[in-house]
Amino acid sequence: MTQSRKQLELLAPAKNADIGIEAVNHGADAIYIGGPAFGARANAENTVADIERLARHAHRFGARVFVTCNTILHDEEVASAERLIRQVHEAGADALIVQDMGLLELDLPPIQLHASTQTDIRHPEKARFLQDVGFSQIVLAREMTLTEIRKVAAATDCALEFFIHGALCVAFSGQCYISHAHTGRSANRGECSQACRLPYDLADKDGNLVASNQHLLSMKDNNQSANLRALAEAGISSFKIEGRYKDMAYVKNITAHYRLLLDEIMADSPEYSRTSAGRSTFLFQPLADKTFNRGATDYFVNGRTADIGAFDSPKFVGEPVGSVIRLDGKQRRHFDTTSAVELHNGDGLTFYDRKGELVGLRVNRAEKIGEDFRVHTADAIPAELFPGTGIFRNRDHEFEKMLEKKSAERRIDVDVVFAETPDGFALTLTDETGIRVTANLPHAKEPAKDADRAITGLRESLGKLGTTIFSARSTDLQLSQAWFLPAGAINALRRDAAEKLEAARVAALAPLPRRAAVEPPVQYPETELSYLANVLNQKARDFYHRHGVQLIEAAYEANEHLDDASLMITKHCLRYSFNLCPKEVKGIKPDPMTLINGKEKLTLRFDCKRCEMHVVGRIRKSVLDMPAVPVQFHAKVPDGFHAPH
Repeated sequence: MTQSRKQLELLAPAKNADIGIEAVNHGADAIYIGGPAFGARANAENTVADIERLARHAHRFGARVFVTCNTILHDEEVASAERLIRQVHEAGADALIVQDMGLLELDLPPIQLHASTQTDIRHPEKARFLQDVGFSQIVLAREMTLTEIRKVAAATDCALEFFIHGALCVAFSGQCYISHAHTGRSANRGECSQACRLPYDLADKDGNLVASNQHLLSMKDNNQSANLRALAEAGISSFKIEGRYKDMAYVKNITAHYRLLLDEIMADSPEYSRTSAGRSTFLFQPLADKTFNRGATDYFVNGRTADIGAFDSPKFVGEPVGSVIRLDGKQRRHFDTTSAVELHNGDGLTFYDRKGELVGLRVNRAEKIGEDFRVHTADAIPAELFPGTGIFRNRDHEFEKMLEKKSAERRIDVDVVFAETPDGFALTLTDETGIRVTANLPHAKEPAKDADRAITGLRESLGKLGTTIFSARSTDLQLSQAWFLPAGAINALRRDAAEKLEAARVAALAPLPRRAAVEPPVQYPETELSYLANVLNQKARDFYHRHGVQLIEAAYEANEHLDDASLMITKHCLRYSFNLCPKEVKGIKPDPMTLINGKEKLTLRFDCKRCEMHVVGRIRKSVLDMPAVPVQFHAKVPDGFHAPH
């Protein structure tokens, strides 16, 4: 493992600058955030001034800010993207997260490049190629196993990033076109309509229903809490939390949760260190299950497992509470329930009705009745609630209240030395990274009347760093005797030294280096690209041509692919989920199946050799009738064309 891979980075999401600042306070080593455009989350955009404000705060701790520019671009958007990249670089962004390879053909500022999850990195050959064209950090597909990660690590020396928490797209990232096909809203352009969270029926080749009204493409949420050490040993150095749409409470809680886990690893294994400075102290107990999740899975990290789907509901069901004992039969304003947890006024509860739909209600008042609770509701209890119904809590009001307040402090340790000088005194601060500053105090030397009291007061005054980002780890007084010094003079000296140290820290923070592309240009692993390569502009086409690709089909968003196409490619397999896998059950054939949502029918095809499922459909006429942006690569797909694997 390279030295850089022994530096572990906790990478947190930020919908806006305020959330990003709190993520830093709660222990993030780096933040990823969208800029004003092109950020793959259409409703999570921020101004350049927002980026600058976040970068200023992050850089105080040596934390970094990565800006997403990871949509695919139409030709007329390329120049705007180039201008925006220059602006966010000048605002202090440390790296750019990229999907569209056309950006590498531009005259970019010297900002570090990171390969987005949308670039679909599953194999060592693709990873090595992206490293060799200038990417310093690449995020691997969520579907990869530890064995597959090790193979990529062996083939590269760039930083490897991996999602450790949050929502899971059922399709390989960058390989989902169903939203564009059905609505014209492209997931590759930040406008996913989330067809994967809809309910479907599943039918076999003869039309027999295998499942009905289930969320068959909805995955549980990713949680790699138990696998962090194994991921680090496999070569992952950047641990990424999903969630640029998530609220402040989610980011605070989940960032703090993983900060504690990574700190434990580094305490046990000193070969690992973190990429930023300071330690966060939490004013609450981080609990990952308390904030939005669809249940937990570690997905494919340890191999394929059966229980990865959130088929019952794509919503946050919450923690189990108990079951209903009795109901207020008259006004239906309260019910009694067993409860394994302490219920609070304002809690949010959920239950499944007889149709299997998730229903929510709010606790107006929770009253302890012996070992149980009486739950009073503001509105009438839903008719679907009856004795024996299982109850869950998806909002812990008291926990949420804690997160609405100040919930963390982050401080950098400093060693304090106060010494005599020929014309007075000097205060030297040395932070935990070795950066040192000295502030001088010209002052007459007058012996203190009460030596012990003077020394004690001096130590206390020098250690008062509470209004700064620093915390005194040690205090050393190098004095020939106790001197009288006014408290105001010491306080001013301390403030001066702290300001100097913070300025020195920012000045010492070197820009992340841009990786030089290998020359002559390396060859792409394939010579032909289908729509799956997401090439939507001429600059991207020029990039691949320069790297040896001879035949390039336009991206699906160009609306040239009118026949059936793979609208989703996923490692999730419904044959496996329903015990119909040909590899597991003798005599079963991988015949196509059908997903049905209302009038919409999608064909499922199974590539058993690669253990992949393809959701097949075609683009709707309503999408084709939308105003189109022309993309001219090929009038049609040439005869004999085949998609790369």
